[in-house]
Amino acid sequence: MFSNYTKEFKYNVSLATPVILGMLGHTVVALVDNIMVGQLGTAELAAVSLGNSFMFIAMSLGIGFSTAITPLVAEADGEGNFEAGKSSFKHGLFLCIVLGIALFLMVLVAKPLMYVMNQPPEVVNLAMPYLNLVAISLIPLIIFQAFKQFSDGLSLTRYPMYATIVANIVNIILNYLFIFGKFGFPQLGIVGAAIGTLASRLIMVGYLWYMLSQHYKSREYVLHIRLFKLTKAMLKKVIGLGLPSSMQMFFEVAIFTAAIWLSGILGKNPQAANQIALNLSSMTFMVAMGFSVAAMIRVGNQKGMSRFKELRRIAFSIFLLTTILAVVFAILFMIFNTALPKLYLDFDDTENFVDNFQVVTIASKLLLIAAVFQISDALQVVTLGALRGMQDVKIPTLITFVAYWLIGFPISFYLSMYSDYGSSGIWIGLLAGLTASAVMLFIRFNYLSKRLIENAAN
Repeated sequence: MFSNYTKEFKYNVSLATPVILGMLGHTVVALVDNIMVGQLGTAELAAVSLGNSFMFIAMSLGIGFSTAITPLVAEADGEGNFEAGKSSFKHGLFLCIVLGIALFLMVLVAKPLMYVMNQPPEVVNLAMPYLNLVAISLIPLIIFQAFKQFSDGLSLTRYPMYATIVANIVNIILNYLFIFGKFGFPQLGIVGAAIGTLASRLIMVGYLWYMLSQHYKSREYVLHIRLFKLTKAMLKKVIGLGLPSSMQMFFEVAIFTAAIWLSGILGKNPQAANQIALNLSSMTFMVAMGFSVAAMIRVGNQKGMSRFKELRRIAFSIFLLTTILAVVFAILFMIFNTALPKLYLDFDDTENFVDNFQVVTIASKLLLIAAVFQISDALQVVTLGALRGMQDVKIPTLITFVAYWLIGFPISFYLSMYSDYGSSGIWIGLLAGLTASAVMLFIRFNYLSKRLIENAAN
């Protein structure tokens, strides 16, 4: 019966909505930076895009790793096992702190690569000082992710959302003051955007910890954490889940980052157009990511209670709802493919009108392709969330590598560099990779969930 799936929609939405709003908050930080920096010119917008391309790779590893915390805490919560839940969180938090510092150092070491990537020189010179400050913000961001994934595992999905809203307000205010030099503050251009990002992420961590320390369900988890009292067995368990999860996210984010670099080879205007299309499609992707977290939580809970038929039914209800929403977003992208990119640029700027017009023209074509892959992207990420909830991470990691790097990237590279498709060729490759990933991950979930039910029956 269709109603077996639709009756779950209300609870799935209530669980996913705060996650979506929180994740959209992260994207809104980038959106605000892009819109404000876009007023300075297309070279500045391209510089933020290039600088953030390094950050996206580092963030994907950290955020992907932190997702190991959610299914472990959700399963322990389903079992009613406080000790197991606190141990999972503590070990995950320790590893996220170490990883955050390592990723910060990695970005600093990788910075000189900009000079050998065939990017526009004016863009590289602007991106360098921006990246210095934004790289430091990786440390509080990954620590925040540890607290967020723990909070999600306890189904307290609203608190990370509140912290992200506060962070966004801080980011907007500081951007306004430091990018444009308002109220006596120095006019720092894109470095001002980096200051806003760093400050907002520091506040985000502190505020989330405070809220969790006040709630009866999470208080004992986040107080009196003996961070250096660790066991090899639990470290191994978190790493065993976290490392493949980080690679899954890395493979996907890296192909989108490669799209930024390929766009840079085509020129600053294609790169700026790619950034606009990527920013817009990232916002709709966060909706699917929210339902992916909901799938992770609910599947983890059902696994903890050994209710495997319910696990499969609930997962399919989330797949269905996510697909419906993806179709709606696809239609909106098709209708507003020209209007949306215009939000990012100053069309009253006569000096840069030709550049701005070219950026909007390219971005509008990219949004038509992005409209089509809304469905593939949504289905692959929500299925991946369900598989993480089942703590199945190794085969999905292989699937994402094959889909993005053996199928998607070669198509993007060939069509953009050796055909007349240009920027559109890059996004056609992205579409191919996402579709391959969605199909293979769905087959994997279907097989595993059926096997769990059969094994329980025997």
